[in-house]
Amino acid sequence: MARKTPRRTARPAKIVSGAQTGVDRAALDAAIELGMAHGGWCPRGRLAEDGRIPSHYQVTETGSTEYWVRTEQNVLDSDATLILCRGKPTGGTELTLRLAQRHGKPCLVADLDQAFQPETIRRWIAKHKVKSLNVAGPRESQSPGIGARAREFLQLLFATRRVV
Repeated sequence: MARKTPRRTARPAKIVSGAQTGVDRAALDAAIELGMAHGGWCPRGRLAEDGRIPSHYQVTETGSTEYWVRTEQNVLDSDATLILCRGKPTGGTELTLRLAQRHGKPCLVADLDQAFQPETIRRWIAKHKVKSLNVAGPRESQSPGIGARAREFLQLLFATRRVV
């Protein structure tokens, strides 16, 4: 009788984001709730569209107040980037995609308005042996409700830890 191959975990050890409202915060909140390590880079002064990023998020300030600096640093310091959005990435979300491509980092775009299966992402994470996952997407003001939707999706994605 053939032995079954052990299943690989598809849950990264750490979630990284820039802590902006929307998808970034949803990723950090999901990581905290699921007991996962979290971190990342944020602009100097812990700037976000809603004011100062709360101190319970374990993010490190860059030397710049420019958002693109933290975006690029999070891409560089992670094994891969998962973009959660609605429709085609635009603005800073599109920049994240371009930076991942420029630096040769794996990047997957998941449209939360489409029937995107969490198992597809789990396989992608396992394939690329992702330990540190940068999660990015639109801020809340650009896509109202995206934070709650992304948080729900990430909780589902990482609550199930095994992949075939």
